[in-house]
Amino acid sequence: MKILVINCGSSSLKYQLIDMENEGVLAIGLCERIGINGSKLTHKAEGKGKFQLEEEMPNHTVAIKLVMDALVDPEHGVIKDTSEISAVGHRVLHAGTIYSDSIVVNEDVKKVIRDCFDLGPLHNPANLMGIEACETAMPGTPNVAVFDTAFGMGMPEKASLYAIPMEYYEKYSIRRYGFHGTSHSFVSKEALGFCGLDSQNGKVIVCHLGNGASISASIGGKCVDTSMGLTPLEGLIMGTRSGDIDPAVIQFICNKEGKTVNEVLDILNKKSGILGMSGGISSDFRDVQKAQAEGNHLADTAINAYIYRVAKYIGAYTAAMNGVDAIVFTAGVGENDKPIRAGICSYLSYLGVEIDEEANSHRGERMMISTPDSKVKVCVIPTNEELAIARETKALV
Repeated sequence: MKILVINCGSSSLKYQLIDMENEGVLAIGLCERIGINGSKLTHKAEGKGKFQLEEEMPNHTVAIKLVMDALVDPEHGVIKDTSEISAVGHRVLHAGTIYSDSIVVNEDVKKVIRDCFDLGPLHNPANLMGIEACETAMPGTPNVAVFDTAFGMGMPEKASLYAIPMEYYEKYSIRRYGFHGTSHSFVSKEALGFCGLDSQNGKVIVCHLGNGASISASIGGKCVDTSMGLTPLEGLIMGTRSGDIDPAVIQFICNKEGKTVNEVLDILNKKSGILGMSGGISSDFRDVQKAQAEGNHLADTAINAYIYRVAKYIGAYTAAMNGVDAIVFTAGVGENDKPIRAGICSYLSYLGVEIDEEANSHRGERMMISTPDSKVKVCVIPTNEELAIARETKALV
C-alpha cells in the first residue's frame, strides 16, 4: 500500500509518498508560491537526485497535477501510474466539535471543513482545496482527513471549556481545541514504547517546541490537556506569538493606541513572542541566542522567559496527571537546541530529573537524555506528522 500525504497551505503544498509496507518515504516534495508569480515544484525521489520545475500554478488543482506528473515521470518518479496510490491522507486543521477522529472524506466531511473556515481561516480553505484537487486528479481514490484538533478533542470538559457564559460555546463552539495535535499524538504514543511505559497508563508530557510551540499531557496516549486553545495563540511563548496573556491587555492597547481588536490580535500573533520580547531582534531562536551570548539583556530575558513558561506548564501538567513518567522534546527547537532543553530541565529537580549532558548534546536524534538514575525519563523523539497521517489513513482504508 502506497499513501500520498498532503499538507496544503494557502500558497504551498507539501507532500510525501510513503510505502506502508516498511513505512519508507518514496518521494518528498514541495510546491511553492501557488497562485503567485514564480511558482516552483521541488521533488526528491528515493535514490535519485533533486528535481526542480518552475511552472505557474494558478491554483492547487494545477499543483496536484504537477505532483502526479513528477511521481510517475520515468526519470525522477517512483511509480508507473497514479493507480498505485491507494489513498491520500490530508492534514486538515479544524473540524470544530463535529469530528474527534480522522475520517474518510465525503460531502458531509467537506461541508464541516467549509463550516469551520472561521475557526481556521488561514488553513481550512487551503486544506479543502487540496482535497478537491486530489478528487479531480484521482477520481475514486479515497481521501482521508486527519484533523490537527483531533488529539485535543479528547480533553475532558474541565480542561477544554472556558469559564465564559455557556451560550458562547453552544452558539459558536468556543472552547479549547489545541493544535499540533497530529505531532502530539504521534510523539506521545512513540514515547510509551521508547520509554518502556504502560501502554494504557503511561503519563507523558510532550514539549513540541519550535517557532510555534505547544505542550501536552497524555495518559496512555490520550490527551488530558494541551496548551493551545481556540486558536494557536494561547499557551507557550512562541517565535512571534505572545502565548498566555491577560485579555485586558488587548483592550488597554486598543484604548491607548487607537487600534482595533483585530490590529492588536495581529500584533499578538505576528509581532510578539521571542521577536517582541527581544526588542525586535528576530523570531529565530539562533539569532536571539547569539545576541544573548553577546550580552544583550532583552535577548537574555526573552530566552529565559521562554524556558520559564515551558517549565511552568510541565509543573502544571504533572499536577493535572498526579505525576509524570516521561517528558519528551520534539520539533525544531525541542529536537536540536541543547541549551533550551537543559534550561527547562534545570527547573525540574523537584521531580528527580537528572540530565546526561553528553546525551543532551546530540541534535535531531531519538535519544534518552536523562541519566539511568533519573526518576522521570526525559528524551528526544523527532516528530513525524506525515507518517502519523499515513498510519491514520491506512487504518481507515
